[in-house]
Amino acid sequence: MRSNVQRGGKTVYGATVGILMLETRFPRIPGDIGNATTWPFAVHYRVVDGATPDLIVLKDARAMRDAFVAGGEALVRMGCDGIVTNCGFLSVLQEDLATALAVPVASSALMQVPMVAQTLPPGKRVGVLTVSADCLGADHLAAAGVPAETPIVGTEGGRAFSQAFLTDQLEVDFDACRSDMLDAADALMHRHEDIGAIVLECTNMVPYARDIRRLTGVPVYSVYTLVNWFQSGLSPRGFAPLLDDPRQP
Repeated sequence: MRSNVQRGGKTVYGATVGILMLETRFPRIPGDIGNATTWPFAVHYRVVDGATPDLIVLKDARAMRDAFVAGGEALVRMGCDGIVTNCGFLSVLQEDLATALAVPVASSALMQVPMVAQTLPPGKRVGVLTVSADCLGADHLAAAGVPAETPIVGTEGGRAFSQAFLTDQLEVDFDACRSDMLDAADALMHRHEDIGAIVLECTNMVPYARDIRRLTGVPVYSVYTLVNWFQSGLSPRGFAPLLDDPRQP
């Protein structure tokens, strides 16, 4: 009889990805990283107290380094095998988190830019849509491996998206947010005719990825694509072996 011995060491099983969340109150619709129904697998969440959108995006996320490390450590103790965050601006904490937590860390959707760029034909490059082009600086890009000359367009000139999420509004007009996203995507494509793919910096942009793809005609990557890829390595899908030899009658 075959032995069925399992190895322990965790408190909770079945959710390999831990998500460090900013402290917010705005609604999170399906597709948003903070809506648990977004994911086709179980995840753990941990809110980092005091990490408001204003502080992380408009100021300097590095001021919250210790709080994010502590939150990541709590998720690892809980049983997570890898850690992600819910804001692309946290790329500046990538090295600190990976060093302190000793598990794989994916801090920002921006980390996909170098890989996506390698998939494109000659003469094409990746563009970025962000919640604040003014605040997405050289340090954020460098920490994620994003070339400094990458085309970037923000939604801060719109009616709803940036205002709703950066000021943490209790009510959000998601139709107006969609309009802002499409306007920003259209501006990115018209300003830079060599865009071959788009990466969405902000994790609240995921619900509009399909609309952006239909408008622009180019592939769209986001924290959703990043976390799905990330989880597939932490918990690879199992495939049943072939039990029969198809060559035998």
